[in-house]
Amino acid sequence: MKLNPIFLYYRRIKKGQLAAGKLIKQWYEYVIKGLKDGEFIYNPNEAKKAIVFIQNFCRHSEGPLSNQKVKLELWQKALISIIFGVLDHEGNRQFKEVVIVIGRGNGKTLLAAAISAYIAFIDPDYGKKIYFAAPKLEQANLCFNAFSEMVWKEPYLSELSKKRRSDIYIRETNTSIKPLGYNAKKSDGFNISAVVCDEFASWEGDSGLKFYEVIRSSFGKRKSPLLIAISTAGYIDDSVYDELMGRALKVIKGSGSEKRLAPFIYQIDDVDKWNDINEVKKANPNVGVSITENYLKDELNIARTSETKKAEYITKYCNVKQNSALAWLSSSDVEKCCQTPVTLEDFRNCYGVVGVDLSQTRDLTAASVVVEKDGVQNIITQFFLPTNKIEESIRRDKVPYDKYIEQGILTLSGESAIDYKDVYQWITDLLTEYQIYVLYVGYDRYEAQYLVHDLDSFGLKTDDVYQGDNLYPLMNELEAKIEDRKINIGDNNLLKMHFLDSAVKMNEQRGRGRLVKVAPSVHIDGVASVLDAMTVKAKYYDEIGEMLKNED
Repeated sequence: MKLNPIFLYYRRIKKGQLAAGKLIKQWYEYVIKGLKDGEFIYNPNEAKKAIVFIQNFCRHSEGPLSNQKVKLELWQKALISIIFGVLDHEGNRQFKEVVIVIGRGNGKTLLAAAISAYIAFIDPDYGKKIYFAAPKLEQANLCFNAFSEMVWKEPYLSELSKKRRSDIYIRETNTSIKPLGYNAKKSDGFNISAVVCDEFASWEGDSGLKFYEVIRSSFGKRKSPLLIAISTAGYIDDSVYDELMGRALKVIKGSGSEKRLAPFIYQIDDVDKWNDINEVKKANPNVGVSITENYLKDELNIARTSETKKAEYITKYCNVKQNSALAWLSSSDVEKCCQTPVTLEDFRNCYGVVGVDLSQTRDLTAASVVVEKDGVQNIITQFFLPTNKIEESIRRDKVPYDKYIEQGILTLSGESAIDYKDVYQWITDLLTEYQIYVLYVGYDRYEAQYLVHDLDSFGLKTDDVYQGDNLYPLMNELEAKIEDRKINIGDNNLLKMHFLDSAVKMNEQRGRGRLVKVAPSVHIDGVASVLDAMTVKAKYYDEIGEMLKNED
C-alpha cells in the first residue's frame, strides 16, 4: 500500500511538500484508515488501469497543450486511485458519488472528461448511459465538448465511436454519451451509468436539488455507477452546493453514516488569509501546471481594489462560498463620495447627463444629473415620494423623509402615486432655469413610457437602460472612481444611504453581478438613477465625451 498514489500523496501533503487544506488531509486520513482497518479494499491494478488509460488515450482539447496527451499530477492520480482502486467487499467500486470542489483553472473539466472517457471505453458494463449535466445545455456542452475532443483527437477512440445528432455512440458496448440540460421531469426513468454534474454550485435552489436527486436515484440498476459533481464555490444559498458540502463534511469528520460519498474539497483553511498566496495554493492543487502562481498573484492584486472583486477572488480561487448578495461599497468608500456640497447653480452653463429610476410610481423615485468638473463626477439627485405615503414611509423605512423635504432633496409628488410630470419638470428645469445642457437621459424602461414621450417632445435625447448584470463593468468603474475620489455626491444623505444599502448579486454562469438591495426593506433607487446616467454617458462617449469634460 505504501507505493500507491493515495499513500504517496498523503505523505507529501502531511510533510508540507504539497499544499493542501485540512479537509483534504482529513479525507485522505479517512481513506487510509479505512484501508488499514479492512473497511474497504485497495486493488492497485484497477487504479493503475484507469491512470494508464487516461495518460495514453486522453488528450488536451484546448490551450497551449492542445492535442498533447494528458499527464496526471500526483493529486489527480490519488483521486483516480480512490475512485477506481478502492473497492467494497463485493469487488465493486466503494465510492459511487464523487464531489470535487476546487479553484477555477485547475483542470476539473478536463479531469472529469478523462474519467468519463475511461468509463465509456474500458468499464465492462454493457449498454452504458453517460451524461454531462448542467442547468443549461450550453454549460453541459462545455464538459461534453472536452470529452468529444478527446475522442476525435485519439485515433483508437475515434475508430470505435460514432457521432450522432445528440450523442456519441460506441457500438461495441452499446454506449451512449450526451449532454443534458436539467429538467427533472424529463430525467425520470433514466438508467444512468455515469454522469458529470458540472458547476453544481450554480444549480438554482429547489429545481437544482430535485434534478440532482433524480440523477442520484437513477443508479439502482447498475453495479458500479458513478456520479461526479464538480464545481468551484458559489454564491447561491439553499442549493445543491450547500447540500453536498453538508454531507461531505459529515463524511470527512466521521459524523455521518454515508459510505459511498468521496469528497475532495480543496479550499483555504483561514479566510482571513485570503491574500496569502501560500494559503491560496491549498485551493489550487494544479498551481504550476494549468494555473500559474503569477496569475493568482495578478488576480489577487485586482481583488485588493474592491470588495466585490475580493469576494469573487475568495469564491473562485480560495473556494470559500460567499453570500449571493454582497454589500457593494464599504462605509469608508461611501464617505469618499461625500465631498464638497454642490447645488445646481454651481453648474450653470455646463453639460451633463441624467438618469431616472421611476421604480413603482407609488414608491420612491429618483432622478440624477451627473456633471463633470475638474475631472470629478458631481452628482445631484432629486427624490420623489407620493404625498399620501409620507407618514407611512417614515414609519416603514425608519428614514426621516420629512427632513429631506425641508432640505429640498425630496419632492412630494401627486397624492397616492407619483406624478411623472414632476420628474419631467425637474429635468427640464435643468436646462430652462440653470442652463445645464442635458445631452442624454438614461431611464429604466419600467413604467417610463409617458415621461420618455414628453422628454422626447421637449427635444431631449433619451435611451433605455436595462438594469441587469450588463451594468457590472460600469459598477466596477464607478467603484474605482469612488476609490480615487472622482465621485462627489455632496451632502445628500439620502443618496448616501442608498449607496450604503446597495449590494451586488453574482450570476454564476456569466461571472457578473447586478445591483440589488442588501435587504428587502431598503431603497437603492438613487444609485440606480446614477447608473442610468453613467450608462448613457459611457454608451455615447465618443459623441459627447469632450463636451462633458466642461473644460474652459
